[in-house]
Amino acid sequence: MIMINSILAVSLNLVTGYTGQLSLGHATFMGIGAYAATLLTLQLGFPFLASIILGAIVAAIFGFVIGVPTLRLKGDYLAIATLGFGEITKNILLNLEITGGPMGLRGIPKVTNIYIATTALILVIFSLNRIMNSRVGKSFIAIREDELAAEAMGINTAKFKILAFTIGAFYAGIAGGLYAFLFRYINPKDFNFMNSIEILCMVVLGGMGNTYGAILGAFIITVLPELLRVVSPVIAQYRMVLYGLLLVIMMIVKPQGIISGSSLSNKLKPKLSEKGGQ
Repeated sequence: MIMINSILAVSLNLVTGYTGQLSLGHATFMGIGAYAATLLTLQLGFPFLASIILGAIVAAIFGFVIGVPTLRLKGDYLAIATLGFGEITKNILLNLEITGGPMGLRGIPKVTNIYIATTALILVIFSLNRIMNSRVGKSFIAIREDELAAEAMGINTAKFKILAFTIGAFYAGIAGGLYAFLFRYINPKDFNFMNSIEILCMVVLGGMGNTYGAILGAFIITVLPELLRVVSPVIAQYRMVLYGLLLVIMMIVKPQGIISGSSLSNKLKPKLSEKGGQ
């Protein structure tokens, strides 16, 4: 679960941390990937790897379709739009016969293990680092730092925001498929609003705009409930309250997160000062 949650945190970090677009429906893409991969295996007999990849592609398609109308919005409006999309999707899954409705889907073969999940995380980190070191990644960071300035420099901000949303949905779909083939049972309630908030907590806690910070946040948020269960099962029931308190403390003590994210403006300041000195 640490590996799966790390993939989720890294994927949301691409959208929120690197590109600066607040999404409150990220667990929905995880759910779409999980259901698509499961149905491909149970209904059509697809092998595990093909189901995971195709399920992630389905999630990416939904990310693109939703991203086109919503990512022209900004700030709170975007967050509300993604939240609404998540609730609509959950209710559709609850009322479709093919998805098992509120009963969910059972009998999924258990394939995911620590080795597969770790390999998937490594591949996600590798591909994301390649993206962020490219012109596309620099465009993402430029949009986060100053969208108006990015547009003035000729960057098609709407195009790159949709691209970030689509790639993030693809990664989340991979995590969803791994989740389904780990627990052998999925239900629409597994991918609700609170799950999206939990993923956001991982990103904010670890450090927005830093891949390894997101992984650290995922590790803490995944392990913390297990530690709380050891201390007291009653306390574990209020883990979301503890997450909230933890985030409030982090915002006061270290608002940039445990590991600070990279900032384009911070990278440019030394260069500008050197030119000024010359």
